[in-house]
Amino acid sequence: MDVLENYTGHVDPEGPAARRTLDALTITKISVGPMDNNAYLLVCRSTNEALLIDAANDHERLADLLAHSPDRPRLRTIVTTHQHADHWQALEATAAAHGANTAAHELDASVLPVAPDVLLDHGDTINVGEVPLSIIHLRGHTPGSIAVVYDDPNGHPHLFTGDSLFPGGVGKTTSADNFASLINDVEDRLFAVLPDSTWFYPGHGDDSTLGKERPSLAEWRSRGW
Repeated sequence: MDVLENYTGHVDPEGPAARRTLDALTITKISVGPMDNNAYLLVCRSTNEALLIDAANDHERLADLLAHSPDRPRLRTIVTTHQHADHWQALEATAAAHGANTAAHELDASVLPVAPDVLLDHGDTINVGEVPLSIIHLRGHTPGSIAVVYDDPNGHPHLFTGDSLFPGGVGKTTSADNFASLINDVEDRLFAVLPDSTWFYPGHGDDSTLGKERPSLAEWRSRGW
């Protein structure tokens, strides 16, 4: 597998992965499966331990990605951002192959193909090696949708939003109440507390920043999706 080092936030289905190297962490993005799901491999540069966000599909591609990371990091944890099936098709196989723990929010746990070893909630911290990651519960796309944030002390925050936030709007909801819940959480728990420089990594498609999307918040709320 080719891994590009000039990270732009875009990857193509069946194409190369793309790696971003920070002082403490590397972030590698890959597109998997027929729905162009993004999976993100985070590797602590001090310990070479890894955490995968959404083992969405293509177990073989995910295994190949691990094999092509520097020094073959040990996958310790797989975080599932929410219960929708396109985000966990490779969860069972990947966890079993690497002996990794699995983690998800309690409200989505019962739908997953394997019971999570770790139940996550808003405000929790989960580590990849020596690097702390914060959990943000974003209610509305599913009951247990979560985002994961790494607040780089030498740069800007890096936010993994699953299907709760995309460039151009929040994730799909099934009722007006769910939309209100999601847009409120996205505004209050993301945009109100994280800076415009925050780079976010969605569950499908290209990345963006909170600063680029912030001017559209009122429009999103008004249109209702």
